[in-house]
Amino acid sequence: MSLPAGPRRGVVLTDALRLSWLRLIRSENVGPATFRELINRFGSADAALAAIPELAARGGRWIGICTESAAEEELARATKLGARFVCLGEPDYPLHLRPIDYPPPVLAIMGSAACLQRPTLAIVGARNASLSGIKLTRMFAVGVGEAGYVIISGLARGIDAAAHEAALPTGTVGVFAGGLDRPYPKENRPLMRKIVDGDGALVSEMPFGWTPRAVDFPRRNRLVAGLSLGLLVVEAAQRSGSLISARLAGELGRVVLAVPGSPLDPRAAGTNRLIRDGAVLACQPADVIEALAPLTGAARNRDDGDMLFDEADEERLQDEPSDDERARIIEALGPVPAALEDLVAHTGASPAAIQLVLLELDLAGRLERHLGGLVSVLL
Repeated sequence: MSLPAGPRRGVVLTDALRLSWLRLIRSENVGPATFRELINRFGSADAALAAIPELAARGGRWIGICTESAAEEELARATKLGARFVCLGEPDYPLHLRPIDYPPPVLAIMGSAACLQRPTLAIVGARNASLSGIKLTRMFAVGVGEAGYVIISGLARGIDAAAHEAALPTGTVGVFAGGLDRPYPKENRPLMRKIVDGDGALVSEMPFGWTPRAVDFPRRNRLVAGLSLGLLVVEAAQRSGSLISARLAGELGRVVLAVPGSPLDPRAAGTNRLIRDGAVLACQPADVIEALAPLTGAARNRDDGDMLFDEADEERLQDEPSDDERARIIEALGPVPAALEDLVAHTGASPAAIQLVLLELDLAGRLERHLGGLVSVLL
C-alpha cells in the first residue's frame, strides 16, 4: 500500500537568491527565528545582510557575516557530494516541516526529496538497545512502512539504525546532527549509502564541514520530530535523548507513541513513563497506523502557501524606537521569559519597535527565545 504524497506548491529560488539565503542562515547568531524576523522586516536576504552590522552593533557587538565566497564554496561541496539545498517555500521542502514554528529556512538534502512529501513516522530509542527492542523496531518499521509511511530517524546506533535498515525497501530518511559530509557514527556509513541509493534521503540543517557536538543533537531531534506526523519511542532510559525527542514532538503537536516494556529493564523506564503521562500505547503497527490516520489526511489537504517574501515591511522599517524607548525595552527584559504583549504594555513602545530591539539583541547573542514566543536576556 502506498499513501499519496501531499501537494507540491511553491516557488523555485534563483541561484542568486539561494546563495543569499545560505549566506544569511550561515551568518553568526542567525538561526531560523532570527532569519524569519530579518526577512519579515527587510523583505529579502540581501537587504537583511546589509542591515546586520548596524543591528548587531546596536545590540552590543559585531558579528561575522557569511561571505559570498564561503557560501559558494559550501554550494560546491554539496554538489560534489551529490547533495543540494532546498529552501523554505520551494516545492521539495519537506511537507510536514513547513508549518512548525521557525522551520529551518535552508536544508541540505541528499537522495530522494520526494519521500519527504509522503506521510512519515519517526522511530527513536536507545543506542544500547536490547535484542527484543531491535526486533520490535523492525516489526514496526516494516509494518508501518508497508502501509505507506516513510520512517524518519537520527542514524544513531541501536534503535535508530534498526529502524532505517528495516525501512530501506519502503523509504527512510536519516537526519544528521552535523554536516552531510560529517557522518556520525562512522560505522553507519554503509547504511547511509543504502538509504541514498534506495528511495530515501539524508537531511541536515547544519553547514557542510560541521562536526556534530553534544549541543547539536537536541536540534537534530527537533528536526526528526518536525519531519514526522508522529514519533514512536521503542526503548528509552529515564534520562535520554529519545525522551527529549518525545518532548519536542509533543511541543510541535505531533502524536507521541511508546512501546511498553518490562519494569525490570531500565531501557523501558522512559517509554513506560511516557505511556503513564499520556503517550499512545503501541503494541503493533496497527496501533501506530490508527493513531496517525487522521493526521495523514489533514497533512495532504493542508495549504501552507509559498512562504516566500518579496517586499520589505515599510511600516516596520519606519517604526524605529527612540533612544529612551530602546533603553526602556532593554531595562524591562530580564532572565525570566516575557511575552511581547507584556513588553508593549509595560514600556508603551510599539510591537514593531520592540521586535527591532529584540532582533538587535538576538544578533548580538544576548537574547534567548522560548516556546510560545517568550523571550529573555542572557546575563
